[in-house]
Amino acid sequence: MLQEFWHNFTHNLFKPLLLFFYFGFSIPVLKVRFEFPHVLYQGLTMYLLLAIGWHGGEELANVSASSVAAIVGFMVLGFVLNIMIGGIAYLLLNLVSSLRSVDRATVAGYYGSDSAGTFATCVAVLAAVNIAFDAFMPVMLAVMEIPGCLVALYLVARLRHRGMDSAGYLPGQPGYTPPAGVSVGPGAAARPAPGQSLDAEHELDRAASEAGEGAPAATAKRMAIFSRELLREVFLNPGLVLLFGGIVIGLVSGLQGQKVVADDDKFFVLAFQGVLCLFLLEMGMTAARKLKDLRAAGPGFIFFGLLAPNLFATLGIFVAYGYAYLTHTDFKTGTYVLFAVLCSAASYIAVPAVQRLAIPEASPTLPLAASLGLTFSYNVTVGIPLYIEIVRVVGHLFPGT
Repeated sequence: MLQEFWHNFTHNLFKPLLLFFYFGFSIPVLKVRFEFPHVLYQGLTMYLLLAIGWHGGEELANVSASSVAAIVGFMVLGFVLNIMIGGIAYLLLNLVSSLRSVDRATVAGYYGSDSAGTFATCVAVLAAVNIAFDAFMPVMLAVMEIPGCLVALYLVARLRHRGMDSAGYLPGQPGYTPPAGVSVGPGAAARPAPGQSLDAEHELDRAASEAGEGAPAATAKRMAIFSRELLREVFLNPGLVLLFGGIVIGLVSGLQGQKVVADDDKFFVLAFQGVLCLFLLEMGMTAARKLKDLRAAGPGFIFFGLLAPNLFATLGIFVAYGYAYLTHTDFKTGTYVLFAVLCSAASYIAVPAVQRLAIPEASPTLPLAASLGLTFSYNVTVGIPLYIEIVRVVGHLFPGT
């Protein structure tokens, strides 16, 4: 196993995908005066979500009706598992870090969701090593994105019930301000304007800088948990809509036959790898810049950011194999790897957007520092080849899957 892992690791280490990521990571480190065009980053994100959805929908057109029940059951399992992962993350952070409760709740929500960028990178790696996966996995990406939002909202609602003030402190903690007073807090983020962008971290940074260290928290009105606007953000956020839109369009087109989708495949399938390289260039730059935010978090938080993907990926692999064994379902090898990635990744689009709206008390930088600076960087370099090997080993424990 170690020999195979080392071979796959070194084989993937210098693929164009990761070379672009390393290149992007080096730009802030070398203090090069270069900013990736924000509009271009938005365009790349839109393309990747639509392309993942398009290809998944195209493949879904070939799924037999007899497999639908097992697929739906697997998606429900993935949804429930990510809720559990969010809860486990909250408990782990309580053990290994000294973060405030509201920050632990927010970070737990990030890890209870998933990452489209990590998913796209894993799809490209699987294609490079000729490992197939089932057509419904892009739908699983959308399904497993939502639980983290719900976990964060639930945990924060409990903290507010315990009397948390608008700066994120609980009664009895240093810095706590009674309800009648005016409190301050670095986590007060302004509400976004209608038509917000797909990516959250640029907006969060801008909101944090505008709020400042001494801005009154009262200027950022807290939104009621599970309000109509917030539910729209959870279930109709731009990334989710684009992904589902691509799936539906790909499915309807695929049902009409290969002649209909052949020309568009050149754009949505063949160009995918090149666009992903540019996306990873920007993600490398962002990851390097986020690492500096970890200085104040402490070693326990850094340890969590590196432990979590391994723990949750392994849990996901065992759960997926157990489901396949009990239901006598024949999933392809790549499905287990992608499921591991969905369990191990942390959100940087959906949950941050919800945080801006509903959790202004939390730090806008710490969760992204963990999800992008640590977990994303780990997953796209070491994690994916490691999960492939774990899938192969665990597969021997479940004969017939």
